[in-house]
Amino acid sequence: MSHSAVLRSLQTIVPDTVLRQEEVRDVFAAQPGLGRLATRIVNTSFNGSGIDTRYTVIDELSLESDAEDPQFFDRSNGALLSPSTKTRNEVYVREAWKLYVDVARASVEADPDITPADVTHLITVSCTGFHAPGPDYEIVRALGLNDNVQRYHFGFMGCYASMPALRAASQFCAADPDAVVLVVSVELCTLHLRTSEDPDMIVATSLFADGAAAGLVTARSFDSSVPGFALDRFHTGIIPEGKKDMAWTIGDEGFEMILSTAVPQLIGENIFDALRPLYAPEPELAAAFDDRSIGEQVAHWAIHPGGRSILDRVEERLQLSPEQLTPAREVLRQYGNMSSATVLFVLRRILEEEGARDGERVAAMAFGPGLTAESALMTVVAPRG
Repeated sequence: MSHSAVLRSLQTIVPDTVLRQEEVRDVFAAQPGLGRLATRIVNTSFNGSGIDTRYTVIDELSLESDAEDPQFFDRSNGALLSPSTKTRNEVYVREAWKLYVDVARASVEADPDITPADVTHLITVSCTGFHAPGPDYEIVRALGLNDNVQRYHFGFMGCYASMPALRAASQFCAADPDAVVLVVSVELCTLHLRTSEDPDMIVATSLFADGAAAGLVTARSFDSSVPGFALDRFHTGIIPEGKKDMAWTIGDEGFEMILSTAVPQLIGENIFDALRPLYAPEPELAAAFDDRSIGEQVAHWAIHPGGRSILDRVEERLQLSPEQLTPAREVLRQYGNMSSATVLFVLRRILEEEGARDGERVAAMAFGPGLTAESALMTVVAPRG
């Protein structure tokens, strides 16, 4: 195998305000004008989400908060408000850059060999807000990166966007053996939550959360033995039947997520066609994939937890063990669905908490709009211990 680029120094952070799932459920279920059926769907969606806590940049959503001029939640009467898209994006402009800078700095500082001066490329990833000069500019200035760092933004792609960001990073490293690529994903999904009678929108409100993740990708060799993942191969698959079932558009009162209840079934029905090309170049893995024993060949599974039922379907169809789903389920339970940042949280957990050993294989996958299935095959590199 040629010398792969390696993803290292993965770091994650979340905002300070914690949302407890049962408290958020009760707020959404108690909204004035919500019909009986919608109330029942709220309770079912939140209770069955597999989520205990989520995090948000919106302080006023905390039950301890006492905002004088609330924009999102009026505690005096328990009503969820519906600010304009402009208002929501202004909160993104105010809050997102701090998370970008903090998590990017944490990643560079966590690396014993790489300094800000070494970074040659910067990729930012987000689908929950926009401004220019953007977070890439803020990171360059705050971390003291070279002004001539090549900056790229992967915007508005949805939950799978960190995967093409990692693929692009590995391609930069293939083109330039000295490249060091800083990849940063920040998603403030809670900015777009609102009350609704629409079942798809209710499902979205029960899942989405805020979070940030960053890592360094390089093919350079360094003195220190730093744990990480060799990025072996990537594949993009499309499940065209799902185009209308997962979508992300901009409305007047925030960005609008469509996440239909058909998504888990569509993923289940199409997962073999979507993933088979990833394993095809290695005959042993290809054979294992076809006879449903891929879980025995690939030890670790970093599956984007788009929702509990998606994880259930992937586990069942690929015949994975409950332990192989633990990293994805635990990230979902503790943090919710943080769109593109989430799969990086799962990868970090595999490296730091799941006893990953040098040479073990890792399959990563994330699903997003258009029903795009992004997947990657990685190899664990020299972890601690």
